[in-house]
Amino acid sequence: MNPLWKNFLLSSEASFENDESIAFPVCQPENEKRIYPLSHLAVLSVTGKDAASLLQGQVTCNVNEVTAYKSTLGALCNPKGRVITTFLLLKKEDGFLLILPKVLLELIKKRLQMYVLRAVVTLTDSSDTLCLIGLSAPDASPLKQFDSYLQNGTIFVSLSSLQNRQLIVADTDSAIALWSDYVSKQGFQPDSSNAWRYFDILSGIPWLSAETSEEFIPQMLNLDKLGGISFNKGCYTGQEVVARTHYLGKAKRALFLAEGDLATEPAANATIFDDNLDNSQGVGHVLMAQCHQNSCKMLVVLYVSDKEAYNLKLADQTQLTLII
Repeated sequence: MNPLWKNFLLSSEASFENDESIAFPVCQPENEKRIYPLSHLAVLSVTGKDAASLLQGQVTCNVNEVTAYKSTLGALCNPKGRVITTFLLLKKEDGFLLILPKVLLELIKKRLQMYVLRAVVTLTDSSDTLCLIGLSAPDASPLKQFDSYLQNGTIFVSLSSLQNRQLIVADTDSAIALWSDYVSKQGFQPDSSNAWRYFDILSGIPWLSAETSEEFIPQMLNLDKLGGISFNKGCYTGQEVVARTHYLGKAKRALFLAEGDLATEPAANATIFDDNLDNSQGVGHVLMAQCHQNSCKMLVVLYVSDKEAYNLKLADQTQLTLII
């Protein structure tokens, strides 16, 4: 994290559990306008005249459809079609920005570097030069999900029309100025990065971790429903498996929103069982989970059942309920 940005947040009453979990004093509930520091996500810049062609041959989304006004979710897969990471792809003047989990950035940078060869492409970890901020303003006019725009060099992306959340990508000076303006003049209250993760879960945005990387194909993460897979863009690494799943029928597993009476989050990739079945190996896994305001929500990948209702539990017997 950029030290100037971190010092600014500290001066704004932030407390750091670590560089990926930042909290603030309790917000006033009558004011729903929130601003969040997003240090658990990172920024990988892909620049150069061959940036688009490199990415087009490696990721599930159609890079050629990404513009300054339209971003997209996508995934980078291994040759077996398993997702190494999901990301949000943004267009910038001289290339692209991949917003992805911080814990996976170095792995992804090295993997893409393998395919650069003679292409004119530069891969840069921009996490120390670009800051990520989240905004939530339920009363404002919503934007369509993944629509984006540029304002004075700062990128704004709509992540959820339901909660009216926006992701902001800005250089350090701009991030400090924007934060100060939103808080002091527009009435936004600083809130924790954990709260933002909680709302990502409610929005069904499937971020991966070291524990869940290379465990699922894109359709198991609902990336097809989120517009993160193009089935007519041509070949990319893992494309054969992804396309076969699409054209032969739906995936056997899918992503669901669930909740449980938990004080702490279950571990990523924790096994889920079903009491209605003889399933010693489990019927699915936790993708990501976050507790917030006495509620624990999680995204879970489960075998799709058309025959009977689920009766789900974790290994410690905690019951889980799907949210439809």
